[in-house]
Amino acid sequence: MTFAPLVGGCVPGGVFNNANAPVAEPPSPSFSDRVAGFFSTSSAKAPQTVAAAQGELNCPGLQIREGASTLTVGPRGENATMSLKYQGTFVRIARECAVAGGNMVMKIGVQGRVIIGPAGGPGQIEVPVRLAVIQERPGGAVPIFTKLVRIPVTIPAQGDATFSHVEDGVSFPVPSPVTALDDYIAYVGFDPLAAGAEDNAKAQKPRPRAKPKSPAGSG
Repeated sequence: MTFAPLVGGCVPGGVFNNANAPVAEPPSPSFSDRVAGFFSTSSAKAPQTVAAAQGELNCPGLQIREGASTLTVGPRGENATMSLKYQGTFVRIARECAVAGGNMVMKIGVQGRVIIGPAGGPGQIEVPVRLAVIQERPGGAVPIFTKLVRIPVTIPAQGDATFSHVEDGVSFPVPSPVTALDDYIAYVGFDPLAAGAEDNAKAQKPRPRAKPKSPAGSG
């Protein structure tokens, strides 16, 4: 939104008529504005070169991991369709790259949608998204970076919910030779199994035992 400047005229209080009055700074962009700006200027696969000390480097492309493009929340079984609570899908992905201190630093953004299933309703859920960078080699893929991100999503009483997240902590050393970057690729995908494993590990972690209280008057 653009605000037209005030020119001339009288304003109650006379603030805008005082030539020595401080000029208010424009408000900083909100998180949603920054996210929208990122997706409007970035892409997932378009060639992108990054300036570095040794010349220009290629930013790895970004793809949705095959088999991890849909999130289903609900119990598994024969009647899975009617017991489905929520279903999540990706709408858009994008990435940007920069080089800092010999490391390739990627910003990876995801936008998605969550729809309510027959057994779902309004509430708060977390969308688990796996970010990964791998190097494709003839002998197989080599993991370079991986991170599980949990994105909170508020489900309204009616209609779908959307989510957006930009992760700027994807960093890994620039390989030698730098031409190896041509074999690097970044992936995004839903990873509910890893999120469930983390939750189970936290639930099973033993709590520290409370120290026994000393009898009154002892010591």
